[in-house]
Amino acid sequence: MSDYQAEDAAYMDHVDDDMDDVDDDLDDDFHADDMAASDSDVDEFDYSSNKIADTSAEQARKGKDIQGIPWDRLSITREKYRQTRLDQYKNYENVPNSGDSSGKDCMVTQKGAVFYDFWRNSRSIKSSILHFQLRNLVWATSKHDVYLMSQFLVSHYSTLTSGKHEVLNVQGHVSPSEKHPGSLLEGFTKTQVSTLAVKDKFLVAGGFQGELICKHLDRPGVSFCSRTTYDDNAITNAIELYNKPSGALHFTASNNDCGVRDFDMERYQLVNYFRFPWPVNHTSLSPDGKLLTIVGDNPEGLLVDPNTGKTLGTLGGHLDFSFASAWHPDGLTFSTGNQDKTCRVWDIRNLSKSVSVLRGNLGAIRSIRYTSDGKYMAIAEPADFVHVYDVSKGYETEQEIDFFGEISGISFSPDTEALFIGVWDRTYGSLLEYRRHHNYSYLDSYL
Repeated sequence: MSDYQAEDAAYMDHVDDDMDDVDDDLDDDFHADDMAASDSDVDEFDYSSNKIADTSAEQARKGKDIQGIPWDRLSITREKYRQTRLDQYKNYENVPNSGDSSGKDCMVTQKGAVFYDFWRNSRSIKSSILHFQLRNLVWATSKHDVYLMSQFLVSHYSTLTSGKHEVLNVQGHVSPSEKHPGSLLEGFTKTQVSTLAVKDKFLVAGGFQGELICKHLDRPGVSFCSRTTYDDNAITNAIELYNKPSGALHFTASNNDCGVRDFDMERYQLVNYFRFPWPVNHTSLSPDGKLLTIVGDNPEGLLVDPNTGKTLGTLGGHLDFSFASAWHPDGLTFSTGNQDKTCRVWDIRNLSKSVSVLRGNLGAIRSIRYTSDGKYMAIAEPADFVHVYDVSKGYETEQEIDFFGEISGISFSPDTEALFIGVWDRTYGSLLEYRRHHNYSYLDSYL
């Protein structure tokens, strides 16, 4: 992952202002009266009910924009603004022109499928991003429970009550309330959270300085604090939570110091540490726990033994750095996402060539998720697009979810019934909720 230096700060400025560039095309009177320079909540507030205005599935069916953008009051159509975004969005590349060069092997997919129906856009809960390349900040533990980053807060959002509450506040001082060997009892102050992982009742937040903060959601306080490294280039790029065959809870931390560390959370101990030739941006463990994908600041990825770190295979085909990976539940196939705008699907039985190459519209593939039943895979671009593919049909059919704003993360619920998308934007930031589409044709006999 890129060091957070001047070049990256400049890119963040571009990202942060990109939605605001619509000002050039929108009616000046509308923006002066309603948007108030996008830092205001004027347009987001429903004064009649004293609540921030959400969008429901019923309202969307009646024609309301899912994000509440009042296109009928603007001097630019949604279609024209979409084309403007496609033409002008700047994809960040570490290898120049990688996005333009990656299209030749890509599969032509059939778009227009509906696997997940729009359910609600909740504007009262806003996720945020601190590093533009790291987009794993939204996690669903059920179809009713979502955890996400919002500035210095990890918040829980309930889709049942539309209520949110604070889970972890890292703006001040955070220290462990439990004593475990190796835990930093002094804790941390004002942690900048770069990545997040939540599974069942356990949460791990990773920071810009190699911080790791572990919390059991059913216990008060923080259970464990650690710093992976004191290296200047220490940022925690990704965290993968998993259970060993024994049931023991573990997590791997991928860091910019080229290290991958495996922590046992039953004993609160570091049990494995492997170093690689380049910064590691993401890892994912196969369902049987026997293979670990490693992707990072190198076009090639690796398949390694999670117990020894020994390289078992290389993944060639991407043209830039990779930031995402995920395993299909069958344990035979997995996918990697790259800044060359592609997601490649691999089969462990033949790693010489990826079996499918799927291309985004705007930019890098920053997040990948499979449903627990393996039927669908979702990939997220940096902004505006989430693609959901039917795995059972060879990834040939897709649903393209189209909106406006940077994507902080995506997450399927464990039961596959919901898909959540975090949208980061100063005016239209929100949490998008989709529900799995079902054809209840047997009910027709009752009509």
